[in-house]
Amino acid sequence: MAHLEHVNITVSDPEKTAGMLAELFGWKTRWEGAAMDGAGYTMHVGSDDSYIAIYSGSDPEQTVPKADESYQTRGAMNHIGVVVDDLDGIEKKVIALGFRPTSHADYEPGRRFYFHDADGVEFEVISYA
Repeated sequence: MAHLEHVNITVSDPEKTAGMLAELFGWKTRWEGAAMDGAGYTMHVGSDDSYIAIYSGSDPEQTVPKADESYQTRGAMNHIGVVVDDLDGIEKKVIALGFRPTSHADYEPGRRFYFHDADGVEFEVISYA
């Protein structure tokens, strides 16, 4: 059976994004260093078996997408879903970090909400507990 190992996203500040993900989800930095292109910097943040590769290129003025723009762009990433045990606890952390949870929903078999980080990356936080 195959499993997803990682996704790779472009952000403005890999260390800031890595810190946010560690704070919210208890993840660790697995690796960091120069990106393959030699122009950027990458950090791998996650658990022992999966992670998010957080890349920052050499252009600090990279554009930030408008919310929900990705859903109308072929080939774009729409959001990253993260399963947690304590949805309410994570939502409090999201708010404390200055982000706005939206689109709360209870559905079979769980509950969820979404938020956009400072770079416009959308996260879906889900609990099946």
